[in-house]
Amino acid sequence: MKSYRKELWFEVPARRGFINITPRVRECLEDSGVREGLVLCNAMHITASVFINDDESGLHHDYERWLEKLAPHEPVSQYRHNVGEDNADAHMKRQIMGREVVVAITEGQLDLGTWEQIFYGEFDGRRKKRVLVKIIGE
Repeated sequence: MKSYRKELWFEVPARRGFINITPRVRECLEDSGVREGLVLCNAMHITASVFINDDESGLHHDYERWLEKLAPHEPVSQYRHNVGEDNADAHMKRQIMGREVVVAITEGQLDLGTWEQIFYGEFDGRRKKRVLVKIIGE
C-alpha cells in the first residue's frame, strides 16, 4: 500500500473566506500515484474547516449569513473564550462546518458527486494555516 502526505498552506486576508481546494487535492493525488484508495483532507487549525459542497457564490454567501446567525462574531464579550481573544465564534463555526473530509479514489480520480468540490473554510484569518492531505491506497 502507498502512503502520501502533503500540507497545503493558506493565508486568507479577511477574517472569513472559502477556498476551493479541489484542484490542489487533485495535484496531490496525481503526485501520489494512488489509483484506488482514500484521501483525507483535514484542517490543522481549530478555527478552520474542510468540507464538501457546491462551488456556487450564492451558497457561499448563504453560508456566511447562516454561520453568523448561529455564532455571531459580535459582541465579542458574549463569549467566555474571548478573554484576551476575539475568535470564539470561529471555533464554533468550525465545529458546525467540520474538521475533515474523506473521498474515495477510483481509477486515479477523486470519486466526487456531480457538483461536489472540496473547500477550505477560514473563520479567523489573516495568518497562515494549513490543511493536511493524506492519501493511502494502491
